[in-house]
Amino acid sequence: MCRWAAYLGEEVFLEDIVSAPCHSLIAQSHCAQEAKSPTNGDGFGLAWYGDRPEPGLYRDILPAWSDPNLKSLCRQIKSSLFLAHVRAATGGGTSRANCHPFVSGRWSFMHNGQISGFERIRRRLEAGVCDTLYEQRQGTTDSELFFLLMLEEGLDTDPIGAVARAARRIIDASEAAGMAASFKLTAAFSDGENLFAVRYATDAHAPTLYTRDGATGRCIVSEPFDREGESWQAVPPSSFVTMTRQGMTVSPFAPAAAGRAAAAE
Repeated sequence: MCRWAAYLGEEVFLEDIVSAPCHSLIAQSHCAQEAKSPTNGDGFGLAWYGDRPEPGLYRDILPAWSDPNLKSLCRQIKSSLFLAHVRAATGGGTSRANCHPFVSGRWSFMHNGQISGFERIRRRLEAGVCDTLYEQRQGTTDSELFFLLMLEEGLDTDPIGAVARAARRIIDASEAAGMAASFKLTAAFSDGENLFAVRYATDAHAPTLYTRDGATGRCIVSEPFDREGESWQAVPPSSFVTMTRQGMTVSPFAPAAAGRAAAAE
């Protein structure tokens, strides 16, 4: 499983989260403590917001611990909102196009999880994406396709509803293929103003998610990048997190009812 971190608040250098802390995201790329695999060496990516509506994006296939360009960029770039990800591939080859975050217009998205049996339902899911969105697909991962499904389901105007309806599509497609749905989703995404995250699984083992209010802003991470005191708060399974510059809310999350998903299609 992958590791990721996101930040919203005052402008800080990306290295304050990605590379400088004792258990930074780069440290987690070769020594994660709360993932199925301790090594996340199948590429990395950054998406950061600045003066333009759309985020900057840097991705590569090298392990995060061995790329000096990543450390240099993180030392120089300041941002008030950014997403960072190190990848442990569960599907899709090791390529730049398969590295997170994924970007569409002002939206950025990254994921830790897996759609089991994805190859059996991939064609069915891709057929549900409109041509305009499907033309944006560059890689082969289930994560990127889920992001496109979220956009298809109205992400611009209804973030939690879009994720719930996209999740229902995964479950329905699995059941239509004669499989029990097995889906893990711990993801973060942003529209350039707010930061959203979801923690969900069809079983009792949703990938971990933590939040923290700091001196300069709020962080949401798949694994804490330090172990200072009791400041990190675990997000319960089946939860949706909304972070703004004014505060944070945690709401219950569940895939949309089957009738709603069918109506949306």
